[in-house]
Amino acid sequence: MNRNDWWRGGVIYQVYPRSFFDSSGDGIGDLRGVLEKLDYIASLNVDAIWLSPFFTSPMRDFGYDVSDYRDVDPLFGTLDDFKLLVQTAHGRGIRILIDQVINHSSDQHPWFKESRSSRDNARADWYVWAEARDDGTPPNNWLSVFGGPAWTWDSRRRQYYLHNFLSSQPDLNFHCEAVQQQLLDDMEFWLQLGVDGFRLDAANFYFHDRQLRDNPPNHDIREGSIGVRADNPYAFQKHLYDKSQPENLQFLRRIRQLLERYPGSATVAEIGCDQSLKTMAAYTGGGDRLHMAYSFDLLTEQCSPAFLRHTIECVERELGDGWPCWSIGNHDVVRVMSRWALDGRPNLARGRMFMALLLSLRGSVCLYQGEELGLDEAELQYDQLVDPYGLRFWPEFKGRDGCRTPMPWHDGDAHGGFSRERPWLPLGAGHLPLSVAAQERDADSMLNTYRRFLEWRQRQPILIEGAMRVLHHDDTLLVFERRLGEEVWLCLFNLAEAARHFSLPVPVEALDVPSATASFEPAGVQVPAHGFGFARVRG
Repeated sequence: MNRNDWWRGGVIYQVYPRSFFDSSGDGIGDLRGVLEKLDYIASLNVDAIWLSPFFTSPMRDFGYDVSDYRDVDPLFGTLDDFKLLVQTAHGRGIRILIDQVINHSSDQHPWFKESRSSRDNARADWYVWAEARDDGTPPNNWLSVFGGPAWTWDSRRRQYYLHNFLSSQPDLNFHCEAVQQQLLDDMEFWLQLGVDGFRLDAANFYFHDRQLRDNPPNHDIREGSIGVRADNPYAFQKHLYDKSQPENLQFLRRIRQLLERYPGSATVAEIGCDQSLKTMAAYTGGGDRLHMAYSFDLLTEQCSPAFLRHTIECVERELGDGWPCWSIGNHDVVRVMSRWALDGRPNLARGRMFMALLLSLRGSVCLYQGEELGLDEAELQYDQLVDPYGLRFWPEFKGRDGCRTPMPWHDGDAHGGFSRERPWLPLGAGHLPLSVAAQERDADSMLNTYRRFLEWRQRQPILIEGAMRVLHHDDTLLVFERRLGEEVWLCLFNLAEAARHFSLPVPVEALDVPSATASFEPAGVQVPAHGFGFARVRG
């Protein structure tokens, strides 16, 4: 807890509170539930927890629609529960980052209620309002990420308001100085309570084009591209004017200036756009903006060695003095065990290999709860869905519920020890045998593999601080180098179902790495199917 730069190479464990552990017996996870499981989180050897939103909210988007930025929703507990969680986590050497959903609020927030009441009230310009076109249609062609126009008519003001997400999530107007200051004050409220920083939701959406210019069509659209789905027209535009505006940089500097007053605090931003790597570089470079950011580049279906090499090399080339945070899963995407499975068949050996790959990249890492158990995507029926995104695009897109199902703590009941009552979402089929209790009884389980690898990683400065260079890729194999001073490592990963032999360009000695499966010989290495290995270059 002494290092102010702990975030460089740090591992952040994302807790989605609704699905982590229910301490109250109402079927919904809560802050006391996180508190009760702190020993478990500490056993993973992570540096920090990222808590998904627990603020007061009508829960139309499950907390990502905030109606009070300074209080805890009763579903999750109380402000005193949060204070105790921070204090107890710090006592175990774990930092706490909290989600800040400041691009938009709930339409139930008092600010929006006042803003929509008239055109001349004190908060009239706190949200993005615009006149209709002469024919009554929205002011421009901007689209919502959740489908349809990004504008909704309000009969009180007789104007349209902007919402990049649900219509119940109106965008705040960051061109208004009072909005910026209010949000910074709200962030400082949590810093004063002891939080160690923030995960910034939709960080490149804050500002919009003042002129409200139309986005041009995206003629480069193709299936398989980041964020592209044929059922959602959002990708049919190049989003030049509704997000990633140049004014954002100065506001990010103001956030950094705030955090500099609280040594050891850090930011990690979510960035989703067509030019995500360039945006990451702009947002994290110079030492006066964000500390780190992650993109959606590894949250897609693609995972070939060629794709991974391209992504890694783009980050290394584009980021400059910025800092990446890598993630292969979170609460918004299909679980990696399913998304990167071969032929739709999750494979635990493959999961271990991707774990080692992720934790060997240069940068920081976000792990999503359940990845350490090898959980796959839960298959839910339409009548089990609650996610508004999934309900809108079913059946072509099944939404985000499948990655948000409850954590299985033991296999003694149908609810997996998550709750005494029926959970808000059912457990995933096949998740009970992967419960924490079951895996703790197995020394070679995925859970214990994560624990050992993370503990070993903490003692390897070369993985925390070292430079990185990709040396080789082909249809099945990815090989990269980590270097720190005179120390040079080779890291090899086989993404295929067949063993691979690789001729080594230099003499090496095998490193004793937890769960590594490669066999090194004087002139080459044998890497089993879904296997990996690390070696030190000699001489």
